[in-house]
Amino acid sequence: MNWLLVVVGAAVGAPLRYLTDRAARARYGSAFPWGTLAVNVVGSFVLGLLTGVASARLHLLLGVGLCGALTTYSTFSYETLKLYEGGAKGYAALNVTGSLAAGLGAVWLGVETAGLW
Repeated sequence: MNWLLVVVGAAVGAPLRYLTDRAARARYGSAFPWGTLAVNVVGSFVLGLLTGVASARLHLLLGVGLCGALTTYSTFSYETLKLYEGGAKGYAALNVTGSLAAGLGAVWLGVETAGLW
């Protein structure tokens, strides 16, 4: 039944990613992939938060399923390449550095927050 936990988590995470991206595009336009950045940072924080405090089943549901479907390295890579090819090289560099820094910072913050409990 472990696979079912992953499926349920992913069934929630994938639509959340889609809706977040649509909301970000509606609010900020499509010049920079704010939606992808947001889901990747939130997913990194949640995964860090789960580390060490979640049971194996909760980790399968939220860590593997939800965070796995919510976050997206492939979309991040594709959007960065499209920015670069479209001449927005500064935005491409900002996407790479911002995503890495914010993602690492978010997972660290999640781990530290989990340590408080």
